Amino acid sequence: MQHITYDAVNAHLSWPDAIQALKEGHKAPKPELDDMFLGPSDATLLNRGAYIEGLGYGAKAVTVFGANARRGLPTVQGAMFFFAPEDGQLRAIIESRLVTEWKTAADSVLGARLLARPDAKRLLIVGAGTVAASLVRAYSAGFSGLDSILVWARRGEQAEALVAKMQTEGFGVEAVPDLQAAAGQADIISTATMARAPVLLGDWIAPGTHVDLIGAFKADMREADDALMRKASVFVDNRDTTLHHIGELIMPLASGALAESDVLGDFYDLVGGAPGRTNSDQITVFKNGGGAHLDLMMARYIASVA
Repeated sequence: MQHITYDAVNAHLSWPDAIQALKEGHKAPKPELDDMFLGPSDATLLNRGAYIEGLGYGAKAVTVFGANARRGLPTVQGAMFFFAPEDGQLRAIIESRLVTEWKTAADSVLGARLLARPDAKRLLIVGAGTVAASLVRAYSAGFSGLDSILVWARRGEQAEALVAKMQTEGFGVEAVPDLQAAAGQADIISTATMARAPVLLGDWIAPGTHVDLIGAFKADMREADDALMRKASVFVDNRDTTLHHIGELIMPLASGALAESDVLGDFYDLVGGAPGRTNSDQITVFKNGGGAHLDLMMARYIASVA
């Protein structure tokens, strides 16, 4: 059994390989899944389990404390357990930060590679936390044609701090003060916030834009308004973990802005050959739900490298 820490393995992982691990994982049979949330909305214990025939079993237990940034602590803390498919042996205990960072950004970039215009040049990241840093790295690896990466955050100093960090890693990143203006000029917009009310409005979004929604993971959270969901072609990573579980979809379904039939596909459809973007002016929305099956796929990849 391996005990895999972030510091020991992170530098040995590859974004193209991580993205490919998720793509290949969706060629396997569909997963069995279960989630459990305990505690208040701002201090939650999240337990997620998955089984995929041929890939194995996985269970991730993490706490999500929104106030931890003020304490100098990570918002999310915990561990992932990866069990072998053939005999149930515990193969690895992996620091959850490692699984979550690589899974989350790889999920989004796989979605963008399947749905965004291949000639996309300008990426806007909304939010400036840990996920945003991973998005800079992952999108840069997944879209070689990007020539501009913009970052916006409610706290301008947080965006500036992320820009400085990314520049030390050799990435050309720029903080922007006007979200509406930046959104109207972006080819890809990736939102990674803890918002409970929309931060991205449909009226801002230009034809041909791909919108990657990450932040909302509970029923009371969303990042896009009804106007955006109404005008876009909507896709998700997995219908079973998003459609009636995440506010990003629950709220527009409840308002009538979206019908279940308006969710056109998930990764199992798209990786299987179903159509995604059909023209260059189409606005596509992808909801990154980040289910336990994705944790399992990424844990298996990480364990193979460690």
